[in-house]
Amino acid sequence: MFANPPGLLRVEPYSNGLRERIWWGAGTRRTAEWAAEQGMNLMSSTLLSEDTGVPFHQLQAEQIELFRTAWANSGYTRKPRVSVSRSIFPIVSDLDRSYFGREGDSQDQIGYIDGGIARFGKTYAAPPDRLIGQLAQDEAIASADTLLLTIPNQLGVDYCAHVLETLLSDVAPALGWR
Repeated sequence: MFANPPGLLRVEPYSNGLRERIWWGAGTRRTAEWAAEQGMNLMSSTLLSEDTGVPFHQLQAEQIELFRTAWANSGYTRKPRVSVSRSIFPIVSDLDRSYFGREGDSQDQIGYIDGGIARFGKTYAAPPDRLIGQLAQDEAIASADTLLLTIPNQLGVDYCAHVLETLLSDVAPALGWR
């Protein structure tokens, strides 16, 4: 046996830079602040387990701002990353319309999880020109570094690829996404 050095031992096997690649899925503004205090990147999905009465995208943008403030106050030198998730479906065909045409007027939803009020973000489903206008108004997307897309995999690989290709060709360039 070898003598252990003083202090905590590192996790093995060691992965250089692992700490910068850890993400925390925060469901509230307070857990976003906690993630920042711990030095983790922020991942915020299509559900927040709190509701303040403002639209989902504004509540999520507030969560991101609180995360970044807590990060700065914690003294970390690296820049943290922030991702948000959205369900986005460009309607360009009859098949798209049959799957998501009724989602065109989607709104945030309020629900109850673990005895508390939660806010669910809406589904974006519209022709590309309308999507561009709607997504440009989403404050959390504008604040985030990364946008994760939530696509139901039960529709199959080919359909999911179609959704992604349409987003990349007909929506992303107009919003300056790369």
